[in-house]
Amino acid sequence: MNREEAIQLLHQHIKNDRMIAHSLASEVVMKALARHLGYDEEKWGLAGLLHDLDVEITNADLNIHGLETEKILKENNVDPEIVDAIKMHNTQPHGIPRSTIFHHALAAGETITGLIMATTFVYPDKKIAGVKSKSVTKRMKEKAFAASVSREHILECEKIGIPLDLFAEISVNAMKEIAEEIGL
Repeated sequence: MNREEAIQLLHQHIKNDRMIAHSLASEVVMKALARHLGYDEEKWGLAGLLHDLDVEITNADLNIHGLETEKILKENNVDPEIVDAIKMHNTQPHGIPRSTIFHHALAAGETITGLIMATTFVYPDKKIAGVKSKSVTKRMKEKAFAASVSREHILECEKIGIPLDLFAEISVNAMKEIAEEIGL
């Protein structure tokens, strides 16, 4: 599956503009992580783009979220590695722990986008251009801030060999590249 086909699939299954923005942000963060670590940018980008494909179908029920995406992607002959990483970004339905760099990267990469967006929204102009990665790491320590964002998932960046400060910097800079597209 190429990016154009993935975008069509995304719009077919997700109607909420914020979820589309989250998917696009996850894509760009995953591409930046792949570049940094020496992996396939397109493959990792597609995983970021499509990871929440069933969020509206499942009403974001973590007990089943990801299972419908897995079916949809298999029906569309998506690379099994991408399907596996997407399946593993939410381990709740199957209880199998994440075990590969790709798994941990997607869990951490898609999660930090929420913290970055929340950090952006507390800036006076609500523009990511002024957001510094230090602000994001500072907000990591504030449990009440963006409380639904799993700090544990974000810290999986360390399992892929990237310390939190660098991970936040890579992620913020990646999202700045598509600021206009994601409304930031």
